[in-house]
Amino acid sequence: MYERFCRSAVRMGATGAKVVATKKVFTAEWVRLKCRYGCGGWGKRLTCPPYSPTPEETRRVLDEYESAVLIHCPSGSGSMPGEIVPKLEREAFLAGYYKAFGFASGPCGLCQRCSLKACAHPAQARPAMEASGIDVFRTARAAGFPIEVVRAPDCSQNYYGLVLIE
Repeated sequence: MYERFCRSAVRMGATGAKVVATKKVFTAEWVRLKCRYGCGGWGKRLTCPPYSPTPEETRRVLDEYESAVLIHCPSGSGSMPGEIVPKLEREAFLAGYYKAFGFASGPCGLCQRCSLKACAHPAQARPAMEASGIDVFRTARAAGFPIEVVRAPDCSQNYYGLVLIE
């Protein structure tokens, strides 16, 4: 039923996309600690903590859905979830899935410097999965996607985005 959105994600540049049950999207409180202690984006963008949804808020939102599309963009693919997620969310919305909402990956890069007041790109900016408390490693692995700890800057990385459908 939602496979068409997987095909669209691949046409948009994702390497892969799968329909996942939102019960298989895992949240955890520890995830935001990685943002707070280890990422320079904390408090610098409206899509990052402390402005992004908390793990508890995210879990409550996920519980209002049954299905989502998880998209995979490995480094070197030329695409990033932040580019694909808002387009796929819009496509789902226009197809009648009025609850469609997306989560990207990493800090938003739409503006050189975020005003931290009002978003200049509300149609494109989406919170990162990890910034919202989603355990991307566990979620990707449960869906059968590859993901490993990046041990060195020259290692390949796997980026993920999520679009909640219905």
